[in-house]
Formats: sequence, structure tokens, C-alpha cells
Amino acid sequence: MARPTPQQTTTDSAPAGRAGTIRFGTRARFGILMPSGNSVAEGELAAMVPADISLHVTRLRLTGSSPEELAAMTQDIEGAASLVADVRPDLIGFHCTAVSMADADAEADILARARQASGREVVATSEAAVAALAALGARRIVLVTPYLDHIVASEVAFLNRHGIAVTDAFGAGLNTTDEMARVDPERWHDMTRAHRSTEADAYFISCTAIRSLPVVERLEAVLGKPVITSNQVMAWHMLRKAGIPDRPQGFGRLLGAH
Repeated sequence: MARPTPQQTTTDSAPAGRAGTIRFGTRARFGILMPSGNSVAEGELAAMVPADISLHVTRLRLTGSSPEELAAMTQDIEGAASLVADVRPDLIGFHCTAVSMADADAEADILARARQASGREVVATSEAAVAALAALGARRIVLVTPYLDHIVASEVAFLNRHGIAVTDAFGAGLNTTDEMARVDPERWHDMTRAHRSTEADAYFISCTAIRSLPVVERLEAVLGKPVITSNQVMAWHMLRKAGIPDRPQGFGRLLGAH
């Protein structure tokens, strides 16, 4: 839970995303474990959380998408979790969709090891996505990703195990985090619209390393259904887990109404 704060200054209690705000974490500190090559997630997460919450990131080596590279990301999860624990975060997020959804045991293993090493509550992008879809009442979704086919397949299998039917799944065939980050947000808008489905309750644009947040609200207006992204669900899940009821506007139905 978030720590009580005896005093807050106007500098550290401004709305989320205000330019020039200094984040001292007077209401809460969030630790983030994320891929080393991810240049997108910090900016999107910071835009969504209130300015009196600070983000403290520790990286784990991952720049590519091979099964071997994905598996290797968690090799030193204990070291990374213990490092970020030094700032005494209220909550730690393991923030990689592909790795946390890799197989039936990946999520549980990641959470158990990170919790043991840090002594803190830890959440994962995978559980955040499932919780977000449950909150939206979405049981049938369209999955849009930058991934290679093997990652798309593992994410579909993960979602299916949690009772979520994937009516359509698309991977753009990108391999590295750098390639993913360079894709213009408008391409995610266009790719998601191209996979419009009357059967879907919601759309999931998966991957923490892509710039998809800017197009969420426009897509929701066009599709008439909720649209979630990996960075969006992690921000939402961490706020709710920390007992913070704020509803940041401008980032889609999930954050604004749940």
C-alpha cells in the first residue's frame, strides 16, 4: 500500500504529465524491472501515473526476440529485484509482456523469485493484462503485436489459459526492441483498425516497447470497444494494487473509468 505522506508541495502534486514536475514519490514509489533495450515504457508510464508517484527502473538484458533471449532475461531477476528494492518501493512491476506470458510457468516463477529477492509485492505485465480485461468484461479479444510468430503463439496460449478467447492475432514480425520503438504510433492505429472484428469485446495492443499509447482513445472512438496496451495495463494495475484511486484521463477507458 502507498505510504502516508505528512506534507506535499505543489511541485510534487501536479497532475500526471505536467512539464517540469519533479517526481519525489511523496505518495508512492514504483519499482520497474524492464528489458534493457526498451526506450518507450518509461515515458508512457510516467505520462499515466500522478506526479507524486516516482518510477525507479532496473533493467534486465533483452534486445531481441529469440526464445533463448527471452528466457535469458530472467536469469538475474533476483539481482535486479534486490537492487530496485533498495529504494524501498511500495510495489515492483516486472514489465515485459512476451517474457511474462512465455509459458504456463513463467509468470509464477518470475513473481515468486522477484518477491523473495526484494521482500516486496511484485506484479507482472501478464497478470495486469488479464486483470484489465476482466475489469472491462472482455472475454473475446483481437491481439495486435510487433512480434515474431512464436511470441504471438505463446501470448495467445497464455490468454486462452485464462479464459480469454483470441478471435484474431497479428504479429508485425519485428525482432529487436529498437525496431519496435521506431514504428510510428499511426502504424499501430492502422494495423488495429485493419483487424476490426465484430466478435471482439476489446483490442489488446501488446508489447511494452512500442509507441501505442497515443492512439488508444482514437481507436476506441473508431472501434467502439475498449483498447488496452501493455504499458497502459501496467500503469492501471500498479495504481490499483497500491490503493491509488486516481483515474488519469486521455489514455483510454480502462484508466479513466476503472
